[in-house]
Amino acid sequence: MSFTSLLYDVDDGIARVTINRPDKLNALSATVIGELADAVGHIEADAGVRGVILTGAGAKAFAAGADISELVKQGPMEAKERSVAGQRMMRRFERCGKPVIAAVNGFALGGGCELAMACHLRVASESAKFGQPEVKLGLGPGYGGTVRLPRLVGKGRALELLLTGATIDAQEAYRIGLVNRVVPAEQVLPESEQLLKTILEQGPIAVRLVLEAVETGLDLTVEEALLLEANHFGLLSSTADMREGTSAFLAKRKPEFKGR
Repeated sequence: MSFTSLLYDVDDGIARVTINRPDKLNALSATVIGELADAVGHIEADAGVRGVILTGAGAKAFAAGADISELVKQGPMEAKERSVAGQRMMRRFERCGKPVIAAVNGFALGGGCELAMACHLRVASESAKFGQPEVKLGLGPGYGGTVRLPRLVGKGRALELLLTGATIDAQEAYRIGLVNRVVPAEQVLPESEQLLKTILEQGPIAVRLVLEAVETGLDLTVEEALLLEANHFGLLSSTADMREGTSAFLAKRKPEFKGR
């Protein structure tokens, strides 16, 4: 694969996707959005990829929002198309069936915050900053900020951030539930990798179906979500991995999952 604005490599089942525009604080240009869509397509199709770490190049930014030089020229239909393209790409990361961790190494503002929220888990540097400052530009979020932020932190806290355009630090993001862990800057990638490796030690079919149950269940009634969970519980009970996991537990040994 050849990208102009991303770095992409796979090692030991982990795809590392790095937005590589440090001179622009890794702003999400149309090219970046398109290449991230291409990258997630490869992730979905490559059976050798079991999990993903998404980050930004340099020490200053994960992704400092949209590329304002592009926004200033857009008309209403172009703006809608830009929004839909970004939403579609982020939704694919969210629903790719493989755990995705955002390693947030600096600013995650606007579209950058939305991209981090589309990942399943977020590990933040102590110097990371989060916010949805679109109202300061006379805009609203376009890549899912009004949808995912309330789901992660609750309606009241989300509205305060969305309506004021305020920026919060990593500790506040952790306090309100926006990020999972806060670590020193030099530990962001190692911590993200260790967290992902812990997940990948579990039953792979179980991990995939838990992701599916949570992502789908949020849009269902409680009764429908419970039925989906029960169906997954039944399906997983037919797998070799389930038999291996339960046998290993009883034998007090580490399971050897095969994804079957």
